Amino acid sequence: MRTAWAMAPAVLAGALLASPALAADVYGIWLTEAKTAHVEVYKCPDAARGPVCGRIVRLLAPKGPDGKPVKAEDAVDFRNPDAKLSTRKLLQMVFLYDFKSTSTANSFEEGAIYSAEDGKSYKANLSLQADGTLRLRGYVGAPILGKTQIWTRVQ
Repeated sequence: MRTAWAMAPAVLAGALLASPALAADVYGIWLTEAKTAHVEVYKCPDAARGPVCGRIVRLLAPKGPDGKPVKAEDAVDFRNPDAKLSTRKLLQMVFLYDFKSTSTANSFEEGAIYSAEDGKSYKANLSLQADGTLRLRGYVGAPILGKTQIWTRVQ
C-alpha cells in the first residue's frame, strides 16, 4: 500500500503533463477551425523570420482549381496571383512567419499569414489561450479589421 501512495504523485504529474489542454506553448500540430488542414507551428529555423513559423503538414479533403477532390500531395496554391507560385505544393508550405514576441508568454504579434483560400497575405497575431486552443487573428490595417480563428491541438 505504501508503494502505491508513493507513486501516486508521479503518476498524476505524468498524466497532467501529457494532457494536450495543458501544453505549455504554441509549438505543435494544430487543426484549423475549418478542419481543412493540420498546421505545424514551430520555431523558425531563420531567426530573422521571427520566433514562430507555421507550415501545412496535412490537408483534409483538398480540392483543385475545378473544385474536384485532389490528392493532398498534388494540391497546389492555384489562387496565388504570382504565376511562379501558383503551382507550388501546399503541403509543407510555410504560411505563418515574421512574428514578434510580446510581453505575454506564447503571444506573438505583427506577423504575416498567407491564405491559400484567397491568394492574399495579411498581418496576424497568434496566442495560446487558457483552454489550450490557439487563437489566430488575421487582419488588414488595424487588428480590429480582421477575422479570428480558433485552432485545436492535434499533438
